[in-house]
Amino acid sequence: MISPIHIRILASVTTGACATIAIMLMCASPANAQSGHAPIADTVPAGTTLTIGDPKTQRALELSGEVKNLPFTPRWVNISGGPRTTEAFRANALDIGAVADIPPIHATWTGLPVQIIAAAFRKAPLEHPIYKLGIAPGANIESIADLKDRKIAFSPGQAQGALVLRILQSAGLTKDDVTLVEMPSTGDVYVSALASKLVDAAPIAEANQPRYLANYGSSGARVISHGLRDDAWHLYTLQAVLDDPAKAAAARAYVKAWAKATRWIYEHPKEWVEGYYVQDQGLKTSDGEYLAQSAGEPDIPADWTDVIARQQATIDLLATETGNQRLDAAKLFDRRFEKVAIQALNEQ
Repeated sequence: MISPIHIRILASVTTGACATIAIMLMCASPANAQSGHAPIADTVPAGTTLTIGDPKTQRALELSGEVKNLPFTPRWVNISGGPRTTEAFRANALDIGAVADIPPIHATWTGLPVQIIAAAFRKAPLEHPIYKLGIAPGANIESIADLKDRKIAFSPGQAQGALVLRILQSAGLTKDDVTLVEMPSTGDVYVSALASKLVDAAPIAEANQPRYLANYGSSGARVISHGLRDDAWHLYTLQAVLDDPAKAAAARAYVKAWAKATRWIYEHPKEWVEGYYVQDQGLKTSDGEYLAQSAGEPDIPADWTDVIARQQATIDLLATETGNQRLDAAKLFDRRFEKVAIQALNEQ
């Protein structure tokens, strides 16, 4: 049934462009509506493109063959991590990025209007965390309770930085109780800082942990668990992308594809290890198998209430520790996308 607002829009159509917008609104699913926002169309207009920085999903879509079913033209860019993604957004060189929970917060604090359009976690995050605290040789840190007065690697605009603050909070400490050494967390920077004893502790990703221990374990290097959830993963985009009806429809289609790719990775571990970790990332098969097993089953929530509450807790901690203004976490999420991913999985 066409609503009165759609009738008024159709009555005012005078150009081909307006007609396209009107048809898109008529095709939109009512479930996509969010208070204060127009519905998002189910149909993507021909010729629509999206520039996407999500290498992992890109590879999964290629391996599964689903990339050919995207109803828009993807322009893939090899961009990952919060700082590079934000930089690309500012240069209008990117439409969608895949990051952890901190980059959208940091982007908003720097005046960049962004929105989160998808969220995923691990079903067993505490048993298989993404990060552990790497401990420098000779640092004599047995648990997070021993971090007082130590030097810790810190990247304020990335997930690792927020994790450090959460770890300190869990240990009853603040940033004033330690020395935070700012440095980017990309590549092997943290591992090198630990090995050279530039810092005493640094959160290092699971992909780097076996190599760190193999190379420096004999000198006393080790890793310790922090006992916190660190598994948030989001898709986010510029508000300007969502203000464009065609690109918003394409973004909705990409969220659906992302959800299916995330599930495919879990259900096809052999193909994923060989096609991504070995061929694409250059890892040994055994290392790829370790990472695939560690990742476990993905959890894509159909309700973002808890996701937003967790994000709010993170914002409050960061605001207190960094002096930034408190944000309303709910305003970072475009809830028109809330059920898109899970509905795509249910349709399979």
